Parts: sequence; structure tokens; C-alpha cells
Amino acid sequence: MTTEFNPQATAAAEPPKSNKRRRALLILAAVIAVAAIIWTAWYLLVARWHQDTDDAYAQGNVVSITPQTAGTVVSIGVDDGMKVHAGQVLVQLDPNDARVAYEQAVANLASAVREVRGLYSVVDAGQAELDAQRVAVERARNDVARREGLVASGAVSAEELAHARDQLSAAQAALSASQGQLSRNRAMVDSGNPVAEQPQVRAAAAQVRQAYLALQRASIVAPVSGYVAQRHVQLGQRVQPGASLMTIVPLEQMWVEANFKETQLGDMRIGQPVEVHADLYGDDVTFDGTIGSLGMGTGSAFSLLPAQNASGNWIKIVQRVPVRIDLDSKQLAEHPLRMGLSMSVDVDVHDQDGAVLAAKPPAKPVLSTDAYSEQLADADALIEKIVHDNLAGKKHG
Repeated sequence: MTTEFNPQATAAAEPPKSNKRRRALLILAAVIAVAAIIWTAWYLLVARWHQDTDDAYAQGNVVSITPQTAGTVVSIGVDDGMKVHAGQVLVQLDPNDARVAYEQAVANLASAVREVRGLYSVVDAGQAELDAQRVAVERARNDVARREGLVASGAVSAEELAHARDQLSAAQAALSASQGQLSRNRAMVDSGNPVAEQPQVRAAAAQVRQAYLALQRASIVAPVSGYVAQRHVQLGQRVQPGASLMTIVPLEQMWVEANFKETQLGDMRIGQPVEVHADLYGDDVTFDGTIGSLGMGTGSAFSLLPAQNASGNWIKIVQRVPVRIDLDSKQLAEHPLRMGLSMSVDVDVHDQDGAVLAAKPPAKPVLSTDAYSEQLADADALIEKIVHDNLAGKKHG
């Protein structure tokens, strides 16, 4: 049996295949067109109003703990990772030398108060002596006047008159000496001010403050609350002022430093909302942040060795500028971050009302501590007590 080739049947079978191919191409073109329209709408409505980067890292304040006075470490109260509160003693230095200096300063203040108190008494006694000397001079002057009238009649001899004149001269000399001594004593104290305001007492009080602070500073306290990191100090170590002993990181003060390309900064403003994700928590946790400030220069501009592009073989590289993103403290408390963690940020740039640069300086300090404020207040209270205790019964105090 032979099969004959039928051209008409072949031609009839080809059109359906061409139709299917054309239909498939049309469908593909429609899908591409729809996808392009969707992508264009998404870009115009969403994407172009967002700038994102994963070149971002968690940052925070690193408070270095340094001694304010030299000493030998006799006690260490904390270690890495421990929670500390502001004012808590971290390291104790040997206080013996400071205590001896403090006791000597206290004794000097008490001695100064008593010396000034004695000068007040000397001034009072000198005034009484001066009054007596004036009376003596007046009496001697009257004696001379009476004898001068009796010499002519012979009732009083010339020798007696000369003796009376000598007594007057002696009384006048004694009066002049008393006046000079009283002036010198008054120069030592100002009777218009209390004993505590006299220069000698103020100088001794300043020494007490200095010695008291030195004694207090033998106990090195935490200026802020946070977590201990990088403890370097060891027991028995002799430390000097300014030496780093450890650091404290307050985790509730963390922020994110995001390094955006310079081409992404055109629409960024201070205060714009930011969504932040940490690799530590993944997409399960979203931090709500705001742009706190835009960097004042690129990373290369502030590097130790800035790039020198004044050469013939120059290649343009897109630079990155650090942008500070402030985080919500409540979210940080629920999901604490660590220094240097990798972060991803997405900035919503819809709102263009914010400033590019800060318009005015801060109204209050960005960071402050009152961990040391009570030390000087305690010293002043101690000085007042020493002065009071050494002024028993003295009206000028």
C-alpha cells in the first residue's frame, strides 16, 4: 500500500498553528504591557517617594569611664554586660592618701576660723585700749595746762612742768602706736562681713572642697545608666586621670546611621518618617523612626586620609552621605539593639516641608548628668558645719 503526498491537506493544517502562535504572542505582549503599566503606576505612586538602603548600622553613645584622680584600684564593682545606674560605684581607688589630705584641710579650716575669731577679739580689745589712750592723753594735756599757769607764781617748779610735758608726749606716742596697731588688725579682718567671708577662711574652705572632692573621686561612679562594655581595668592597677577603664552604653539612646548615595538625598528632609528593620529581628519587627539630621559631608571627606582626585587617572565614584535616623525609645525598650548591628531603612520622602539643615540650636543640652552634682553640695554643707562649730559664742559669725 502506498501513501500519496497531498499538498492541499498540509496547507489546510498550517493555519491553525499560525493562529495559535499569533495568539500567544499577543497574550505575551498584553502581559508585558500590563506589567509595564503596573510598574509605571507603582513607580509614580509609590517607588519614587521612597529611598532605601541596607548600608546602615545601629549607633549609640559610648560613655568612657575615666578617673579624675590618680590611685590604686582596690575594688571593681561591675563587669562586661552588667546593668548599672547613674551614680553607682564602678571602681574604688585606695582612699587613704585622699583621706589624710582631707582631714588636714578640715583642721586647717578650723584653725583659720579660730584665728579670724581671735583677730575680731584683738580688734575689740585694741579699740578699748585706744579709748583708754585717748583719755590718758587728755588727762596729760590738762595737767600740762594747769602747771603752765602756776609756774609764774612759783607754785609749780619748772622741773615739774617739764615732767608733765614728758608724760603728755609719752601718752601721745602710746596713742599713735595703738592707732597703728588697731589699723593693722582691722586690715586683717573686715568687720562688716561674717567670719565665713574672710579671705583666710575662704582660702581654707577652698582647700576643704578640693580635698573632699579628691576623697569622693576615689569612688568612680557611672555618669549615666546603661550596660558595661570593654572593661579594661584590673585589680591593683595604678591608674592616672584620663585613662580609660571601661565604657557604658545606654541602649535606650540608640539611633541608626544610614549611608545613602548622594543621588538619593535630593528629596530627603529632617523629620521624614522611616521604616527600619534590623537583621537581628528580621521583618518580624519594624522600628518607626524619623530623620534626625543629614550628614555634613561624605565618609571620604572625614576620613583620616581624604581622597585626592587631582590626578589624570580619575574615576567618578558615587559617594555616600551618613543620615541619622532617630528611633522610638519604647520600641528600643521592647526590642533592644546593639552597637554596630546591620540595619535596613526605607525613607518616605512624600513630606517636603522639613528643612535640610537644622534651623536653630538646641534649647537644652543633648546629654547631661547629675551624678556629680551632689558632691560639691555636700562639701559646702560640711564647711558650714565646721565654721559653725568653731564659732561658739562669737557674735560676728
